[in-house]
Amino acid sequence: MFKGAVIRLLMLLGCSVFGFSAHSAVILQYHHVSEDTPAITSVTPAQFSEQMQYLADNDFVVTPLSQVVDAIKTDQALPAKTVVITFDDGYQSIAKMAHPILKEYGFPYTVFVSVEPIKAKYRQMMSWDDLIQLSREGAEIANHSWGHEHLIRKLEDESDVQWLARIEENILKTEDEINRATGQSHKMLAYPYGEYNQAIESMLSEHGFIGLGQQSGAAGSHSPLTALPRFPVAGVYAELSSLKVKLHSLNMPVLSQTNSDPELKKGQWRPELRVTLDMSDIYPHQMMCFIQGQGAKKPLWLSANEFSIRAEFDLPAGRSRYNCTAPSKSASGYYWFSQPWVRAKDDGTWIKE
Repeated sequence: MFKGAVIRLLMLLGCSVFGFSAHSAVILQYHHVSEDTPAITSVTPAQFSEQMQYLADNDFVVTPLSQVVDAIKTDQALPAKTVVITFDDGYQSIAKMAHPILKEYGFPYTVFVSVEPIKAKYRQMMSWDDLIQLSREGAEIANHSWGHEHLIRKLEDESDVQWLARIEENILKTEDEINRATGQSHKMLAYPYGEYNQAIESMLSEHGFIGLGQQSGAAGSHSPLTALPRFPVAGVYAELSSLKVKLHSLNMPVLSQTNSDPELKKGQWRPELRVTLDMSDIYPHQMMCFIQGQGAKKPLWLSANEFSIRAEFDLPAGRSRYNCTAPSKSASGYYWFSQPWVRAKDDGTWIKE
């Protein structure tokens, strides 16, 4: 009787101490797996093989994205060291280089595709036949918009209502086409370029979609389902030494935040972010934030569990981030939080990409 009570108490303590990571997963984002593509969006086949070997050797639980999403939605615990593998755009190198390696380890994965490049038979892009074959072998095929557009950008003389209706049609038409071609409809959208705003998030929620960005951090019960974070793996972040730290990251226990809309309004180029946390597993003095392009910055603590962070200088036109990390008191690894920002130039136009 006493022994059983002790076991139950230990289980309760374990849940309270490790509760933040119990519902979290690290989602990895890849593009090319090739030696012949731009390094900024690529890992080499050798790097990719080394990374998958590391996952296998260190007991990571590689899980389909749809299962992780279902667990977060229903507040179900995920296994420790849960990892999700995703690819954006649908390049041929996924089928030729990545798929055989993933198949060797039995690792599931998700490919986010845009329809227009497939229909246009763009060089380096997989065909529907390629994607159907991958789906038959367990790959999830999901939504990356019709033509890989900058979703937040309005057309000339387009009203807010017209813009949102166009984006809604874009996403729903893409989902229908993927379903028609592959029989899959997961209602999972990876935002092209990682760009989104609150209007798009609300629209997705109305249609039962989840959204994935390109801001860093572990995804979990404290992540908005329309803005799940992913760790990009490419360029300077392609080395295993860098990836190891991210694979052991934890879902920051964010209770609330202000100013969560990534799209900055004209002139508001130094956004203040206020975040309220569950501090039971975090030492506040060990929290450190990083402002993209401006370096490390200590957060300003407004209370025992609320901090603010703000850029010292204007964020540049284009995409930026605030990242904040803190070591766990009880587990190895860092809690990780990232807020993306995107802004137009001072004259209201967008940088060309």
